[in-house]
Amino acid sequence: MIKNKAIQIIGTQRSGSNLLRVMLNQIEAIDAPHPPHILQRFYPLLATYGNLNIELNFLKLIDDVCKLIEFNPVPWQGFTLDRKAIRKQCETNTLLEVFKVIYNLKATHAKANYWCCKSMANINYIDVLEASNIKPIYIHLYRDGRDVALSFKNAIVGPKHTYHLAKKWKTEQELCLKLKHSVAPNRFFSLCYEDLITKPKVVLQELCTFLNIPFNTAMLNYYQSEESLKTAASGKMWKNVSQPILTHNCNKFLTEMKSPDILLFESIAGTTLSQLNYSLYTDGFYKLITEDDIEAFHQENEILKQTVLSMANTRDISRKQPQLQLLKEIQNRGTLQVANI
Repeated sequence: MIKNKAIQIIGTQRSGSNLLRVMLNQIEAIDAPHPPHILQRFYPLLATYGNLNIELNFLKLIDDVCKLIEFNPVPWQGFTLDRKAIRKQCETNTLLEVFKVIYNLKATHAKANYWCCKSMANINYIDVLEASNIKPIYIHLYRDGRDVALSFKNAIVGPKHTYHLAKKWKTEQELCLKLKHSVAPNRFFSLCYEDLITKPKVVLQELCTFLNIPFNTAMLNYYQSEESLKTAASGKMWKNVSQPILTHNCNKFLTEMKSPDILLFESIAGTTLSQLNYSLYTDGFYKLITEDDIEAFHQENEILKQTVLSMANTRDISRKQPQLQLLKEIQNRGTLQVANI
C-alpha cells in the first residue's frame, strides 16, 4: 500500500477549519474529506469491543467505523469502504490503525499524495498520534477565542455558556502550543484565521511552500467546488463555505457579546489570548467563581444547548441522526461476547 503523507488540522471548532479544508481540497495533491471524527467518537467506546486482538472483535470495530463514515452528513462520494481491504492493510489491531488505513486508502483512491483530517478534537489524542508511525504535519488553525465562543452559541454542537467555551478554547489552544514546542519545525504550521480571511493568497502561498506543493489559484475559488457546495448543502453550520471569503468575519464579539461575557472569557483565557497576539478589552478581574457559580453555569449551559436544538433546522438534526443512533447502539450493547471466548 502506498503510504501517503498525513496532515492533521488542530485547534478548536468554529475557527474556519471547513473553510481551510475545502481550500486544501482544491489541490490535487491533497485529499481532504469532511471528517466523521473517528478518534473522538470511538476512543470512548473501545471498551465495548473487548480484546481487539480477537479477530471478530476487530472486524466489528472496522465495520462500525465504516458505518460512521457512510452515515456522515457530508458523504465521501465516489469512494467505497471495502472492509476486507481495510483489514488487509491494518498492520496492528488498533483504532488508530483503522483511522490511518481508511484515510490512506481514500487519498490513494483520489490519487493524492497527502490526506488531511479536519477533526480538530484530535489534539486530545496527540500522544497516540505521536507514538504511531503516522507522524502527521500539524496545521494549528486558531481564531480569536471570543469569536469562537460567539459562533458556538448558535451552533447545534458544543457548549453554549461562556464559562465552558472559555475553558474549552483555552485547553485546546494550550495543547496546540505545547505540541508546537515538542515536534520538529517542519511538522508544525501556525495559521491565524484572521490572516486567512484578510490576506488569503499570501497565507495560502506560505502554507503551500511549507508543504512543498505548488500553490493553485483554485484554492481561492473553493466556493465554486463540488465539495464546498455539497458541504454547504449538508448543514447550516457549513453554509459559508459556498460563499467567497467573508473578509470582515472577525471581532464580532465586540458588538455581539455582552460585556460580562467578554470579562468572563478574558478572566479564564486572557493569558492564552495574549500568547496568540489577541488584544484584551477588560482587566480580566471577574468575581471569584465559586462551586455554586460553576454549578449554575452547568445548569444554564444545558438549558442553552436544549434551546439551540429546539430552534435548529430539522433537516440538520435529521442528517446527524444515523451517526448518533449508531454510536448509541454501540454504547448500549455492552462488551462483545466473543471477547470472552
